[in-house]
Amino acid sequence: MKAILIARVSTEEQREAGNSLPAQVVRLERYCQRKSFDIIEVCSFDESAYGDDRSEFDNIIDLILAQKEKIAVCCDKVDRLSRNVFDKRISLLYEKALSDEIELHFVSDGQIITNKISAVEKFQFSISLGLAKYYSDAISDNVKRAQEQKIRKGEWLSKAPYGYNNVKDSRGNSDVVVDEYESHIIKTMFELYASGAFSMNTLREKLHRDFGKLWPKGSIAKMLNNPFYHGVMLIKGKQYPHRYPPIITKELFDEVKKRLEGFQAVRSQYQGQPYLYRGLIRCGHCGMAITPQNKKNKYVYYHCHQFKGKHGGKWLREEELTRQFGEVFKAMQMPEHIVEEIQQTLNTVQEDKIAFAEKQYQKLTKEQKSINNMIENLYMDKLKGSITESEYDNFYQKLRSKLEDVSMRLEQLQEADEEFYITSRYILELVNRAHELFESSEVEERRLLIKLVLQNIKLVDENLVWELHKPFDLLVKSGDCLLWRG
Repeated sequence: MKAILIARVSTEEQREAGNSLPAQVVRLERYCQRKSFDIIEVCSFDESAYGDDRSEFDNIIDLILAQKEKIAVCCDKVDRLSRNVFDKRISLLYEKALSDEIELHFVSDGQIITNKISAVEKFQFSISLGLAKYYSDAISDNVKRAQEQKIRKGEWLSKAPYGYNNVKDSRGNSDVVVDEYESHIIKTMFELYASGAFSMNTLREKLHRDFGKLWPKGSIAKMLNNPFYHGVMLIKGKQYPHRYPPIITKELFDEVKKRLEGFQAVRSQYQGQPYLYRGLIRCGHCGMAITPQNKKNKYVYYHCHQFKGKHGGKWLREEELTRQFGEVFKAMQMPEHIVEEIQQTLNTVQEDKIAFAEKQYQKLTKEQKSINNMIENLYMDKLKGSITESEYDNFYQKLRSKLEDVSMRLEQLQEADEEFYITSRYILELVNRAHELFESSEVEERRLLIKLVLQNIKLVDENLVWELHKPFDLLVKSGDCLLWRG
């Protein structure tokens, strides 16, 4: 009788456990030699026996069905064919064997399926298939439990997102660490988009120009929507806190998300064009956007289209708008001796702030440790069966929310402690150089400066009116004072 040999592996463990493809083929060849079978084909492949998509095994089935005479199909064990009792391919081979068209030989199991097998042998074959499925299901359960344990510990299970790196420690254990350079790019990306001065197009161009990263807009949007950067893993639609250092704050992430969700992709003839004040100014009469228009490729004018009714809207050159914006930045400049006095006061305030922050840090750290212990105990109760799956999910979500809140306050406390003094000095330096920066900066930086200082900008007839963000409103008002208060 002619024979077709089938050898299959699916995991590295099988290769290491003496169940490699060559080892299976040797056992099958010796078996055929003892049975005096003429081997016409040796089929060896690496493929899961549990899935539905088994293209290589389907090719072998086609080869078996193409034979004109009765053949022996030899396999090492039943589980080398399939670990799924519902696999139609196995049912097909089984029916062919009962119809005396083929014989199924399972060498290591000592089973032969022919049209002459007894009810007991049929039962033994079904048991072998059931055991194969049980073994596969047990492995799957163990893997799921191990993954669940890792997720509970805040460990990421796959490739780390951009800004982080997958590494191995000295013991070969996987870990995720922050990439210093990439994380700087991610933080810059979030800060720029949150500022409101950058569209997705201009942000893409900025990242390409400054960092050489020419990402598609879809990839940038995906990163901006990834909560991993502020300390939360998203796994199968559920959020879990991870144990790796966050790159950005949750507040910054929420601000970006708010901008992304509020964005309306309204196409216009001006969208994407590098006009300096596009989208920043509204008409003081009707509230419509003031739009730019290029005249003879030489001058750029801004005007209201007056779609809600004619009101005599004026056309203003871009240079005139630049002059009016420049006036507010000039008004923010402070006398040098006042700047020095403020810096001395900041030094004193910072010392007091550090002492208070240390006490708050100790309190929050203790609370964070307590919540982590409660989550650990909750998981143990679930394993013991003391609580149901739904009860576990309910309690876990509440504890996770508390943990996120504490972690956020810790992060805010540390950042406030580290950045309060630096930010204050930055504002002082900014107000004294605001006009100089506005005059010399590129388009994106000018827009960013306007967004930082001004809000609710409107064009009334030929004049710009606006409101100032804090603390710039106080600085502009104080600029006209002859005597500064402490």
